Amino acid sequence: MKSTVRTARVDDVHRIVQIYIESWNAGFGKLMPTREVTSTVVSRWTEDVSKPSPHRWWVAEVDSSIVGFVGICPSRDPIDPTIGEVDTIAVDPVWWRTGIGRELMLVALKNLRSDGYREAVLWTLTNYPRGQGFYQAMRWTPDGGKRDDGRQIRYRHDL
Repeated sequence: MKSTVRTARVDDVHRIVQIYIESWNAGFGKLMPTREVTSTVVSRWTEDVSKPSPHRWWVAEVDSSIVGFVGICPSRDPIDPTIGEVDTIAVDPVWWRTGIGRELMLVALKNLRSDGYREAVLWTLTNYPRGQGFYQAMRWTPDGGKRDDGRQIRYRHDL
């Protein structure tokens, strides 16, 4: 499925939040508590999407409907100016395994590279085979980094 990827706007936030919550609940299942849309979550995402560069967000659209999103920023863990980070990538569960996630990840990697980072990191749950399989298919490798008492592991990608 071919999507169009464009820069996210503040008026996309409600759909971004909906996708974030739906993909979180469907993907993490029993690994994490379920989430729901609240004003606090909407405010947080509005703030994130509004941040200036080098924080950037994109949405994928199919037939003018947003079906996924991705964001990048400087690495927060570890803090290193030569490392970028994929902050969040999420696709509406209806659109899983259609190539939307791949398209979004390629946009993120291209922009991390053009921003001058030499490598990138992302964090995911330790026991999350769906996500880990996707990251490994996109040439991310676990680097041994752990946080949150070992519940999250870090992946790294050479740019």
